[in-house]
Amino acid sequence: MNATWSRFNITSIVLGFAFLYLPIVLLIVFSFNESKLVTVWGGFSTKWYVSLFHNQGLMDATWVTARVGVISATVATVLGTLAAITLTRYTRFKGRVLFSGMVFAPLVMPEVITGLSLLLLFVAVGLDRGFFTVTLAHITFTMCFVAVVVQSRLVSFDRSLEEAAMDLGAPPVKTFFQITLPVIMPAIISGWMLAFTLSLDDLVIASFTSGPGATTLPMKIYSQVRLGVTPEINAACTILIAAVAIGVIIASIANKRREVQRQRDEQAAQRG
Repeated sequence: MNATWSRFNITSIVLGFAFLYLPIVLLIVFSFNESKLVTVWGGFSTKWYVSLFHNQGLMDATWVTARVGVISATVATVLGTLAAITLTRYTRFKGRVLFSGMVFAPLVMPEVITGLSLLLLFVAVGLDRGFFTVTLAHITFTMCFVAVVVQSRLVSFDRSLEEAAMDLGAPPVKTFFQITLPVIMPAIISGWMLAFTLSLDDLVIASFTSGPGATTLPMKIYSQVRLGVTPEINAACTILIAAVAIGVIIASIANKRREVQRQRDEQAAQRG
């Protein structure tokens, strides 16, 4: 019975991962296809990557997406971290429930509603849709994800470390930057990576808030896919997947090293 269930579980896991990742593998494989037909293998070639870098439309969209992602993820990380600190450390203040609801509303709000609401806001205040409005929109809907990640780390944070530092004469600001911030930094980095990835992936909200000269890569790919998938799109998606994967690996290694160093510091302090 156990063996049967084990085989069933293994089969289910294999089929589940195949369903999730086999399309991505096929996309990467066909990005090296010699043939212009994306469903017919014509031999190995990298010519579509060369063609991609000569496609000015896709390159411009990639540059816009990268700038929007970096700026929005950075600002969202700062604001989300401050929001998480406020919700964790200051549990009693007027309007806390309203503040919490406003911070976490984008988590459950449909993207169509969020995009339409932001569009109406930008029109009402007279902002021309473009790079700035897309960046503001991405900050709005990614900040809540950063707040969730950082708040989960702050909840389990040992505040006796801060109390010990302040007892030794360290002011609150110095305590935060030298004690609290290094401990929660892995969560902050994870929140930044999550915000950056969500910004790269967004299509719906960007469609509502973008304008001339601010076409993101998902919008460009979607507009071209409606006319038919080309090998250049496969190549662009492959580069995007590689960039995200490398970023996640680097962040994971950095977080692991930071955690190991923190444990060594704690052990050295206990021995001392």
